Amino acid sequence: MRLLAFFLSLIFISCQPESTAPTEDPSEEPTPIKVVVVTMFERGEAQGDQPGELQYWVERFPFPTAIDFPQGNQDLYYNAEQGVLTITTGVGSINSAASIMALGMDDRFDLTKAYWLVAGIAGADPEDMPLGSAAWAEWLVDGDLMHEIDGREIPADWETGIFPLRETEPFPEEVPSPEGGAVFQLNPGLTEWAYQLTKDITLEDTEDLQQLRTRYANYPAAQQAPMVMKGDHLAAMTFWHGKVMDAWADRWVSYWTQGEGEFVTSAMEDTGTAQSLQLLDNAGRVNANRLLVLRTASNFTMPPDGMTAAESMQNENSGYSGFIPSLESAYQVGSTVVQNLVANWEQYQEKLPTSEDLGKPSQ
Repeated sequence: MRLLAFFLSLIFISCQPESTAPTEDPSEEPTPIKVVVVTMFERGEAQGDQPGELQYWVERFPFPTAIDFPQGNQDLYYNAEQGVLTITTGVGSINSAASIMALGMDDRFDLTKAYWLVAGIAGADPEDMPLGSAAWAEWLVDGDLMHEIDGREIPADWETGIFPLRETEPFPEEVPSPEGGAVFQLNPGLTEWAYQLTKDITLEDTEDLQQLRTRYANYPAAQQAPMVMKGDHLAAMTFWHGKVMDAWADRWVSYWTQGEGEFVTSAMEDTGTAQSLQLLDNAGRVNANRLLVLRTASNFTMPPDGMTAAESMQNENSGYSGFIPSLESAYQVGSTVVQNLVANWEQYQEKLPTSEDLGKPSQ
């Protein structure tokens, strides 16, 4: 039995990504990176167990090399042949901002021409997005920079107790300056290119997803099979849920984007990521104009008819209803974009791709 255990341990070790230590030699040239894949969490190991956002990338892309990253949430993973790096930031904008800043200041890597792909799961508005779907965001709106008064204490003519910093009421007529990370508009042409490249991908429609859709019979968008679409994103450290909060999110995103954005997905990190990239761009270390955000629907942001918000939240805390399909969609759609960027690197290292590029042969 001991001999068997010994051989099994060797097999396990051989299946793990190769690990490397950070280079301490300041004379060594930094490694140029083509694409950084940004995931937010992993449930256990990077491969071989219950998957989180990182695992399918490590196993399938693949990323054979682990790189020590003590200043971050966990190790980086690297594919030297493709020139692609992946980071797992940790949950919440406090972690995403810190991790992205730490990577951007890491002298082991040249990130000046890198594209950044956020590929993670999200809550989805059932009025706009089916479970298992993938949405490319052009607008990222922050849901934390605000004043808030408990709804039980607000004036009778207020629809919410949430309002912008340094203002005195919800949704003032003049939209405040978005300083400090209240809203980010990503490059519209780059986002459109990613959408056009991936919009015809067929995403898996499982029996579980089909069963879950029956609970949202009064939401036509939620009745559809998983798809690739465009939809904007609200990032907040509070994991909120319910019809009242969903209505606030709709209005909040529309307000800060002055009617140009539409709330579709909700998660906890992307304004932190965007803020750090903007500051790193100011320092000449990255190009923040090369950020793409892909969020896939693991659960809905409000309950089905006949269920309270509290009951729905309790159900979701025991496991997101569309968790595995959303991880599959994030990898399937996201990896298509990464592979296209790498295959056409001779062109895209200097020039951002546009929809007009599609259909041309790889460089």
